[in-house]
Amino acid sequence: MSQRDDGLWSVQFRREREASWRELEKLVATCEARGVRSLGDDQTARLPVLYRAALSSLAVARSSVLDQNLREYLESLVTRAYLIVYAPKRGLGPVLAAFLLGGFPAAVRSVRWYVAASAGITLLGFAIGFGMVVADHENYYLFVDAGMASGRDPSATTESLRKTLFAGDDDDIRGGLLAFATMLFTHNSSVGILTYGLGFVFGLPVLLILLQNGMMLGAMSALFHERGLAVEWWSWILPHGVPELTAIVLCGAAGLAIGHRLVFPGQQARVAALADVGRRMGAVVGGSVLMLFVAGFVEGVFRQIVDDVPLRYMLATMFAVGWSAYFLYAGRRPS
Repeated sequence: MSQRDDGLWSVQFRREREASWRELEKLVATCEARGVRSLGDDQTARLPVLYRAALSSLAVARSSVLDQNLREYLESLVTRAYLIVYAPKRGLGPVLAAFLLGGFPAAVRSVRWYVAASAGITLLGFAIGFGMVVADHENYYLFVDAGMASGRDPSATTESLRKTLFAGDDDDIRGGLLAFATMLFTHNSSVGILTYGLGFVFGLPVLLILLQNGMMLGAMSALFHERGLAVEWWSWILPHGVPELTAIVLCGAAGLAIGHRLVFPGQQARVAALADVGRRMGAVVGGSVLMLFVAGFVEGVFRQIVDDVPLRYMLATMFAVGWSAYFLYAGRRPS
């Protein structure tokens, strides 16, 4: 075929198909601007037909001597149409609902033994911190620095320690508690995410962080127990501590799972094994971040305005029962 014949064939090829390309381009532009739902029923049915026709035209254009500009135009059009035709049809709401009602609790159940190990390490740290402070108050400073203590240390009087647990009508105390709550939330969020991330260092730093976090809580608990403020202390800790500490334990479990698979990839290649466990652990950490938001709200709002000890314990109990039932039963398929 001569160059002149090639040119005539190219013009004819374009003339026969250009109308369908323009129609597809118009539908794609509408979807990009207003979403797929803005299309009518006829347009929705027409979209995949036009896409397949454009894909066929592109195949012909690539295998022939058609001009480069036409090939580039068709490649761009087909790429844009592909993203419309094969994009997820669910919005953010349904996707988030599916994650919360199924994906997150199922991912947690899939690593239940790592969760048990993470919780056990935290409890071990708690026991160490608690026991060492009871044995010698000076050991308190081994686990809690002055910034984290915020006045809660062995040098404080019992009455001043009690006041830190109840805002009352004192605006200064309320402001101090809010600052302390913000610091705790930031600290625990950082600990949770860091704990997961360090799983890629063969999981060893995860053990140390969980142990340290448990020792810090144990040391502070020992201080309040020694002063006869155990009931008040746990009423202050548990409402936000149930979701917050659970989230940190879950992040620790995710880090341990990553570290274990990194060291023992099994029958898979190490990269494939990490990719497999990483998808599930991403769900665990993502859900844990949402739990930390809940804990932050309780720290920053509920605990600042509610001084009633039974009410605090009631909320903590509701959280404990609710989260336990959620992780045990949510997302399970009926037999």
